[in-house]
Amino acid sequence: KAQNEANARTLRAMVKQPDNKSCVDCKKNDPRWASWNLGCFLCIRCSGIHRSMGTHISKVKSIDLDIWTPEQMASIQKWGNKRANAYWEAHLKAGHVPPDHKIESFIRSKYETRRWAKEGAPPSDPSVLDEGGAAPASAPVSLLWQ
Repeated sequence: KAQNEANARTLRAMVKQPDNKSCVDCKKNDPRWASWNLGCFLCIRCSGIHRSMGTHISKVKSIDLDIWTPEQMASIQKWGNKRANAYWEAHLKAGHVPPDHKIESFIRSKYETRRWAKEGAPPSDPSVLDEGGAAPASAPVSLLWQ
């Protein structure tokens, strides 16, 4: 029970962070759902579309109503919306917001067909997706190859 309460506090704090304050897909404010395996926060409408794609693509939970396992918490904590979109929207024009009437086809294109995704599988350490990658911009080239 104490762990569940701690997880709930962590999730509530995460959705208050600027990058997680809006739905990862439609950009509406105050997402209350998450895809824990994709590591992103969703509004209720987009969460329904994620559910309809199947759990082999997106595993959806409520940030308010569901109990989260340690594995699920670890995934959402290392990703977040910014890193998720750095991967899934790598080849999409920055700032793109899909029109309301196209949101389902946008989400399916984004995750099912990987239309704008970065090449290769999602990284096991998503911090490599942060601006400039894992190595600081000033790092000597030799550090990049160790």
